[in-house]
Amino acid sequence: MSIKFSELPIIPEIQSALKSLEYEIPTPIQEGSIPSLLDGRDLLGCAQTGTGKTAAFAIPILQKIQQMGQYPIPYEPLGLIIAPTRELVVQISENISAIGKHTKVRHTKIYGGVGQRPQVAALAKGVHLLVATPGRLLDLIDQEYCFLSKLQFFVLDEADRMLDMGFMPDVQKIVRLLPRKRQSVFLSATMPAPIEKLAAALLHNHVTVMVTPPSTTAERVEQRVMFVDRGNKRKLLDRLLEDPARSRVLVFMRTKHGADRLYKSLVDAGVSAEGIHGGRSQNARQRVLTAFRNGEVRVLIATDVAARGIDIDNISHVINFDVPVEAESYVHRIGRTARAGASGESITLCDGEEFKYLQEIEKTIDMTIPVDRDHPYHSITAEDAELHKYDKFARPKEPRSTKRGVSTRGPRVKTMGGSRDGGRDARGRDNTPASNRTRSQDMGRSQGAVAGGPSRRKSSEQQSERSEGGAVTQRRRSISGKVKKIKLRSPSSQTTKFGKRSRPKSKRR
Repeated sequence: MSIKFSELPIIPEIQSALKSLEYEIPTPIQEGSIPSLLDGRDLLGCAQTGTGKTAAFAIPILQKIQQMGQYPIPYEPLGLIIAPTRELVVQISENISAIGKHTKVRHTKIYGGVGQRPQVAALAKGVHLLVATPGRLLDLIDQEYCFLSKLQFFVLDEADRMLDMGFMPDVQKIVRLLPRKRQSVFLSATMPAPIEKLAAALLHNHVTVMVTPPSTTAERVEQRVMFVDRGNKRKLLDRLLEDPARSRVLVFMRTKHGADRLYKSLVDAGVSAEGIHGGRSQNARQRVLTAFRNGEVRVLIATDVAARGIDIDNISHVINFDVPVEAESYVHRIGRTARAGASGESITLCDGEEFKYLQEIEKTIDMTIPVDRDHPYHSITAEDAELHKYDKFARPKEPRSTKRGVSTRGPRVKTMGGSRDGGRDARGRDNTPASNRTRSQDMGRSQGAVAGGPSRRKSSEQQSERSEGGAVTQRRRSISGKVKKIKLRSPSSQTTKFGKRSRPKSKRR
């Protein structure tokens, strides 16, 4: 039987806030983390998104700072929480405000994309707890607006996402600035090898709370894949959106340019849609998330940058318009639905070129995603041709025909001359048939061949010949058309840097 929050050693100020938030029974990550953190232990937590990780570390830190009774020092916070995206920083800050509303703990959030003056002003007044993204925090540290020498609590949230987004060098710089005596919390949804190495260097005498195995998907998410040609993905998406049961849909794209195009085309088609990605300003992203949370927008187009910063309940469907390249991103994408005990559905649209990514996803999550063929745009090529790509019993490809109508099963010879009957291939070799070559061509090849490149054809007027005495003569045609015979210097003579000819000196014994 699970314990309740009221049974945990939590101070009344936070207990009253949890009661108002209707937090009664802690989630597995909260149940395993809160007692250990209150005892002063370091924590390594591995759990899926949407399992309540924020409250798992926010409750103990808020309680400890409240019990210290220390007035905040300007520019020197006592606690630091690092998150990879601006949306996640805002989400953590909102949760801290809700949980610690009856405490005297002051906190602020730091992120890029907006002016730094309000953030510097908040640090100047003094805060106990700071929630920040790595880049903006390092900027303020370099400008001497923030110092970490008095830090006592450090939290690294979504560590695997930090690795995916290339923030590890910034995180390592921040870690080097931390005092050795501190309490550290390391949280991640997956645990690849680089993350395990960083956790081992950051934590000391820690307790490990692993709620679910790494890279597993939510149990309440109904997953399926639809094989479709790339050109029919938009048509299939329109058909999926015709179902009114898909009331709040989150569509994931691979690039921000693709997200913009899809968002604008859906709006032109009369669909209530918005787009969110790293290229939009922070104010615009917050406005879009608020509209999507309030139900004013039905379809939200997002990239993986926003995959972990969207903490919105009641998302009915997640549609992967583009199959993610990284298998871990798939886990975080579909984790946006089926939150807080609700059920959800994820649909992945896969074309033939994305099949290899789908195989990696199924290998990572250790399951075969069911295939839905009950739609008018099902592509046999995207499914069967890729499934039997390396099957020796697969039917052979049909022979191709060249421009001249000759059937061939092999690749065409790439020529530089534009014709199969003449010209050179990609390596510079002459592929002209012997019957079509002229005598002068063969002569030019034998005399003027250059190693590794095409042969040069020399005209009779430009051919050089050597006389009996060793001097080289060359025939040239003058402007008037007469042929002159020019005697060149002997190859045995040499020219000094001053322009004088001299014979090579003989070696003296």
